[in-house]
Amino acid sequence: MFLRFTFRTFVGCRNRISSPGRISDVEAWDDFPPPVAADRGRSHLFFIAMLTKIYAENPSPKELQRVADVLARDGLVIYPTDSVYAIGCLLHSARGVERLKKIKGGDDFSVLFESIARIAEYCRVDNETFRILKRNLPGAFTFVLNASSRVPAKTLGKRKTIGVRMPDNPILKAIIEQVGEPLASVSVRDDAEPEYMTDPDLLHERYRNVADLVVDGGPGRDVPSTVVDLTGDEVLILREGGGELE
Repeated sequence: MFLRFTFRTFVGCRNRISSPGRISDVEAWDDFPPPVAADRGRSHLFFIAMLTKIYAENPSPKELQRVADVLARDGLVIYPTDSVYAIGCLLHSARGVERLKKIKGGDDFSVLFESIARIAEYCRVDNETFRILKRNLPGAFTFVLNASSRVPAKTLGKRKTIGVRMPDNPILKAIIEQVGEPLASVSVRDDAEPEYMTDPDLLHERYRNVADLVVDGGPGRDVPSTVVDLTGDEVLILREGGGELE
């Protein structure tokens, strides 16, 4: 088991001590709601950011439950996918989705599933759509589908479609199975400094004021998913990425 704690102190509301002997300016991320760990005590002066290691070959049930517990408390978690690392919350967590919208700057995020059967519960999937999903998932794709009434209105916003993902990553699959529901998710993108998309330690360093837990699943990729729109009469590739459509 690998678990790392980082204690932080907020001085006024302008500076923070992020590690012994190191003071850094408050970043833009500090405008977002404080991590859920801070809500459990009377004071918001101290809270803990966690970095936990989970191995793809044999995900630890104890660490998976740790992730599930954070998500169940409306927390945000950074986790590996089969493309870039992503940050997300439970799909039905109203507070978590609100925090995610503030990070994204809107409601344009994807929903992560562990199976095609679950996708069909939340989206309108006809026979041809099912065949395309079956040929290409799990994989590095985001498929744009028409949402069903099961998708929370707070998640959809004004949209009637959602981007669905079923990444080929055993850690993420195990997390979704552990929590028992899909995840609302946005990719962690930094084209200027790609190492902040792929290195779990650097992800923890940069986003520990945003996420409540970072899952170290090993080095990530710096290639996004391929985005495919299946809502019309024709299949449209909106963005080329890590997946090759079959």
